[in-house]
Parts: sequence; C-alpha cells; structure tokens
Amino acid sequence: MSKVVTRRSIVGGIGAGIFLRGTCGARADKKYGVGISDTEIKLGTTSPYSGPASAYGVFGQTQSAYFQMINDQGGINGRKINFITYDDGYSPPKTIEQVRRLIESDEVLLLFNVVGTPGNAAIQKYVNQKKVPHIFISSGSARSGWKVPNSMPLQFSTFSFCGDTAFMSKSAGMPPSPFSPLRNGSPVSSPALE
Repeated sequence: MSKVVTRRSIVGGIGAGIFLRGTCGARADKKYGVGISDTEIKLGTTSPYSGPASAYGVFGQTQSAYFQMINDQGGINGRKINFITYDDGYSPPKTIEQVRRLIESDEVLLLFNVVGTPGNAAIQKYVNQKKVPHIFISSGSARSGWKVPNSMPLQFSTFSFCGDTAFMSKSAGMPPSPFSPLRNGSPVSSPALE
C-alpha cells in the first residue's frame, strides 16, 4: 500500500509538532515555550533572495504566501503564523548571521526549510546547541549529517534531490532511467552523487 504525502498532511504534522512542543501542559497557566503565544507561532527561514542562487528565493516567497493562506483560514488552533524570512544571498556566513538573528532576536519556535546545502551545513551545530528544531532542510545533498539522530537530533530533512527524483519515479511506476544530476562542485554536495 503506497501512501501519498499531501500539503495538508505536512501542515498537519507541523501543526501537531508545534502544538505538542509549545502547549502540552501549558494551557492552564498560559506558559508557552519560545516562539509561541496565545495568538501567534513564530517560524523562521533564510532564502537566497539575492546572490548567485537568487532563483531559489521563490522558496521563501512561496512559503510566505502559503502561511498567509493558513492565517487567512484562521491559523493553527486560532494562532496566526508569523513567518519571518531573511535574505542570506546563498552565503554561509550570511546564513549564520541571519539564523542567529532569527533565534536570538526574533525568538522563533523553529527553523523551517532553510534553503541551501552550504548554509544548512554552516548552521547545523549552532542550531543544535540552541536546541531549536530545524525542519525540512532544503538541500540537494544526501549529506549523512542531516539524518543522524544521536548527534543532530533536531534536524529533519526532506529527501535529497537525487533521492527524491528516484523515489518519485519509482512511486509513479516509471521504469528506472538514467539521468544526469548537476552539482555545484562543493565538497558538501559530493555525497549526493556517490
């Protein structure tokens, strides 16, 4: 039996995770964790709105529009999603700077779909030290560090691009076919092709 993942199930899972992390046992005394209140849930991300990979800035714009749609429909359990997104220019030092801003100044509940393998690799240790969930990592790499529960318990990755392509072909009942993946040539992207 195959299972289809829909946007509704993804948002439902996020909503359940946010609800469980921020509200379990807290309703009676109104004490919530960082990034959640009676009226809002703060999520954060970085996207390359400028720089060499600015075409991927559409990820952040699409997510903003999607969360606005959720807010227009009443939010999650009556809470509006405050989706904070910053430009990192696809530069790891800028990603680190913007993620620190999201965690330390904006006090987000979690990082959602930060775009880019190099930036995600640069922030991984810091995000885990701060104990901030880092979900739906947007990376074209099959980097094993995204999936190591003991050392990196707060990272939850989407499939790598290569793995995702193969998975979608198999799920659609298509026969295997050769394809030629492109990579950016960085050491972090190499494991995706091995």
